Amino acid sequence: MTLPGPYRALVVTVVHHPQDSRIRHREIAALLAAGWQVTYLAPFVAHDLPVPEASDAVTCIDLPRAAGRDRLRAARAARAAVRRLAPEHDIVLVHDPELLPATAGLGVDHLVWDVHEDPAGALVVKDWLPAPLRRPMAGAWRRAERLVERRRPLLLAEHAYADRFRGRHAVVPNAVVIPDEVTPAGGDRLVHVGNLTTARGSEVMVEATRLAHEASDGAITLEVVGPARDDASRVAMEQGVADGYVTWHGFLPAEEAMATIDGALAGLALLQDLPNYRGSMPTKVVEYLAHGVPALTTPLPLAAEVVLEASAGAVVPFDDAEAVAEAAVRLWRDPGVAADMGRRGRALVRQRYDWAKGATDFVVELTRIARERSPRR
Repeated sequence: MTLPGPYRALVVTVVHHPQDSRIRHREIAALLAAGWQVTYLAPFVAHDLPVPEASDAVTCIDLPRAAGRDRLRAARAARAAVRRLAPEHDIVLVHDPELLPATAGLGVDHLVWDVHEDPAGALVVKDWLPAPLRRPMAGAWRRAERLVERRRPLLLAEHAYADRFRGRHAVVPNAVVIPDEVTPAGGDRLVHVGNLTTARGSEVMVEATRLAHEASDGAITLEVVGPARDDASRVAMEQGVADGYVTWHGFLPAEEAMATIDGALAGLALLQDLPNYRGSMPTKVVEYLAHGVPALTTPLPLAAEVVLEASAGAVVPFDDAEAVAEAAVRLWRDPGVAADMGRRGRALVRQRYDWAKGATDFVVELTRIARERSPRR
């Protein structure tokens, strides 16, 4: 059924950064390009960002941020905003699992959950949750997911996520925007783009760079884009900066962050062997390859598969700084190999992970759901 005026989407997050690549720079951008209007609820102020001024296409509204044990205020604010704004929109697209219980009972039949993490797997390592509660909470969440899927449309960021659910759900993979031209890989600069936590290998990457820096007579360095999400990561980064082999930018807007990848020696993706990572493709691996830069990754199944298939980097053991350093030094000694790896990885990503293809599928799926469920029908 045709809806009055352009389609309207209410996009909500209280956990992710307002400039999150999947949310802001892929999905919202795709909706806007298709002529949708978007109301975006996100924790702008909590991330030291101004709330953007409204335009004909996008209206942004600030919400509190959910972090650690401080989550109730954000949940209440999100619930109130969704109750008020949902009837004016054809789709309510939520990106955080805690928004599902926060919006329960509001009768928002047009709410869609974009599943781009494994909440149960993540709970096992959340230090803000008391250790005795982590596994019971993870089991409870698995049961809750089955209930949610019976009531809500889902979008899955990974094909592997389908194993967690009984029904069939649309998959919108974590594809990336592939630049038209890139600088060939090489030089002496390692890069990392993304949030910094111990679980994501922040301490290992700093130690690996220290070893590579010494083995290359001070040539190899590390350029890092992303905020530290725990104290250990912050301390590690600050030590690397003080010792002169790490450049740490903190958060940068997406375009600036991606620009740091071009021409690097290799990109680092050193996630630990944790349940919430095993079924996911680390987006940063795909981003490195899309920019023609080889990836040094731990042996998580999806990341290892793409790197090995394209011979576009190296798979290193978990928590092994020496192996990472050795792989980096090998590439530094033969920059032609690094450039060839980058070219092969870029070709594979263009075939499988190009957001130019995924954007169409995403908009088509939301349009289908809107036609079936919108309160504006």
